[in-house]
Amino acid sequence: MISASIECGNSVYTIRKAELRDVSTLVDLLADDPIGSTRETTNPDARTIYEKAFEKIDADDAHLLVVVTTADDNVIGTVQLTFIPGLSRMGATRMQIEAVRVHEDHRSQGIGSAMLRWACEEGARRGAFLAQLTSDQTRTEAHEFYERLGFVASHIGFKKSLS
Repeated sequence: MISASIECGNSVYTIRKAELRDVSTLVDLLADDPIGSTRETTNPDARTIYEKAFEKIDADDAHLLVVVTTADDNVIGTVQLTFIPGLSRMGATRMQIEAVRVHEDHRSQGIGSAMLRWACEEGARRGAFLAQLTSDQTRTEAHEFYERLGFVASHIGFKKSLS
């Protein structure tokens, strides 16, 4: 069971494994920026699509979707971790970090930093050798944030839509 506390300023937040009841809030977080709003939909008719995706993530031990909550269990942040075993680097496991979001009302309070520090600790605990993430080229503030946390822009990433 995943449950951890993080302190930011005078507040304590909980990191816990996401649950099906969190899906609508998670979609709202993913859609709440200029890029996410073009990729996600908050239309209630699409809820089953997101719920099926959640069920796949939740059923696979290689994936960990967590939420950050306030004392009254309001979801204010999320991150998804995927553990990828490989042959390179002498059989090293990599941890892919995806969908890092903090609700706009709670940004700049250290929550994102604490969440990613926890994610890296969790990755190391699970035997990952390396944490990696991608960030859209236009998200320059996010790039500065990741660099402050010790991430290095060491590679160029490529993506190709398959549909």
